[in-house]
Amino acid sequence: MPLRRFLLALILLAPLAARQAPPPNPVQTLYTKEEVQIPMRDGVKLFTILYLPKDTRTPHPILLQRTPYGIWPYGPAVFPRSVGPSPAFLGQGYIVAYQDVRGRFMSEGTFVDARPANPASGPKATDETTDTYDTIAWLVQHVPDNNGKVGMWGISYPGHYVVQGMLCGHPALKAVSPQAPMMDMWEGDDAYHRGAFQLTANFGFFLFFHDRTGTPGHAWPQVADVGTPDSYQWYLDAGPVGGLAHRVATPISRIWDEYLAHPTYDAYWQARDLRRRIRDVRPAVLTVGGWYDAEDLFGALACDRALTRQSPATDHHLVMGPWTHGQWADGDATHIGPVDFGSNTAAWFERDVELPFFNHYLKDAPGPLLAQATVFDTGRDQWRTFGAWPPERAHQASFYLEPKGGLAMARPGPKGGYDHFVSDPAHPVPYTQAISFDYWPPYMVEDQRFASRRPDVLTYETAPLAQDLTLAGPVRAVLHVSTTGTDSDWIVKVIDVLPDDAPDPAERPAGWHAAGSQQLVRGDVIRGKYRNSYTTPEPFVPGRPTQVAFTLPDVFHTFQKGHRLMVQVQCSWFPLVDRNPQVFENIFQAKPGDFQPAEQRVYHAAGQPSRIEVRVLD
Repeated sequence: MPLRRFLLALILLAPLAARQAPPPNPVQTLYTKEEVQIPMRDGVKLFTILYLPKDTRTPHPILLQRTPYGIWPYGPAVFPRSVGPSPAFLGQGYIVAYQDVRGRFMSEGTFVDARPANPASGPKATDETTDTYDTIAWLVQHVPDNNGKVGMWGISYPGHYVVQGMLCGHPALKAVSPQAPMMDMWEGDDAYHRGAFQLTANFGFFLFFHDRTGTPGHAWPQVADVGTPDSYQWYLDAGPVGGLAHRVATPISRIWDEYLAHPTYDAYWQARDLRRRIRDVRPAVLTVGGWYDAEDLFGALACDRALTRQSPATDHHLVMGPWTHGQWADGDATHIGPVDFGSNTAAWFERDVELPFFNHYLKDAPGPLLAQATVFDTGRDQWRTFGAWPPERAHQASFYLEPKGGLAMARPGPKGGYDHFVSDPAHPVPYTQAISFDYWPPYMVEDQRFASRRPDVLTYETAPLAQDLTLAGPVRAVLHVSTTGTDSDWIVKVIDVLPDDAPDPAERPAGWHAAGSQQLVRGDVIRGKYRNSYTTPEPFVPGRPTQVAFTLPDVFHTFQKGHRLMVQVQCSWFPLVDRNPQVFENIFQAKPGDFQPAEQRVYHAAGQPSRIEVRVLD
């Protein structure tokens, strides 16, 4: 090739080569990395990775995350592509510290799931609050160029450690953000919902969440392959929950056995209820949650309520967005499944809420002027702010179940009656149409027409609304029911029914149509034997009408003019919730022959007014 043509080819190929070259790692460019062992008061050392800004012209605040999930990538020469709560924090001058909690991966000691407070006294007594305190004390004393101010953040289990940490009392801890924190795993977070075991989420989780210590690799642990994507059929074929651990080749975590050993709200769960410990919280708090987070929606709301009631002097704020579990940290949160929210709500939160919050309390930057509650209306697709949550001006209202599938605000007349169906554990109602072995987060907005067409799901709906209806706050279900069995689960769903002429969005999943869609807004469950007491279960008397009442997590949703408000009632939700044999017993000891069909009745008479109680915002 002539030299001129060779040089011309190099010139033409240079832009292509530049495009193909991997971009420089921004973390490696901006930070140095150190791995340290931080001693606790009892001598146990906790492995911690530090990312230290190379720019040392001014002191930097410290952001700390404590986690049981590993702090990848391990190794002093291996860098992630982002550190801190979001990429918005890169270049903002934060020292970022990640720590393996006690007994996990590279940290010493023994791991205890959601380790309760240690009531022991003495200089060597430890729990998560003391581990946090000792970590912060070490960081402030030993990390160079820090300004003496520390913040914490974390999502889900790490969010649980933030709540534990904000109780530690160290004066350097100035700001914390518990995001989807586990607060009470029996009443409403990951393990149980009022006694109903969260089957698919827990089984999938504990297939990979094992005791892990020692040098880890550089990859996230893989979930065991069960050989099928069809969770509904697999769990049905596998039989009672008590024998599930023997249906997979990979050992399941010992914590699975702990959960099954404590089906009631006993001392095991009570010791892990963080609501009981929220007192005199000193750092500023930014609690974050997602309206469509089926794992820890309860926890975010419970954390904020506990702060309001039990630590009123704390500077605390609540943000609730249109998100599934942790979706606000995924970079793009414009939609869930077919439901589009009109903007990238995650990017807005990261840039305009989360970063200014920490900058204000840790770097003395101007305040973000956050309201007490910044919440997303999932029916209008817009953010709203309030001085309290739920909004103080929202008023109580009830919608009563009526004969022939009606739903109205007028109390039922004296004649009333009941609706009935047969609940058969051999043919439980699925929680989603998706074929997936993993827990399926988009079910939280899924079209419920697949359920309303089943004979074992009762459906009640209003006439088309003459004006917008905004629900803002918790939803309380009050059912008057009877069963021919001695136990039963009760599931209540609140649904937004779109008009039959609702236009489809420009982009939608194949087979989905907005017209007539029954979009799930909120749903939850109670195991009926816990209707009167979480600690002392009671059987139903077959055929005797009984009140079953429970509170679903909050909603903030506008049912627009022309839409309908729908309520569905059913007695299975599989495999999101394990099957109830409909016989009063320890379900985890049930045999296949114990599972029996039962006739279920839902009453709607003047003396038995089944209903949902809501808060309406005018």
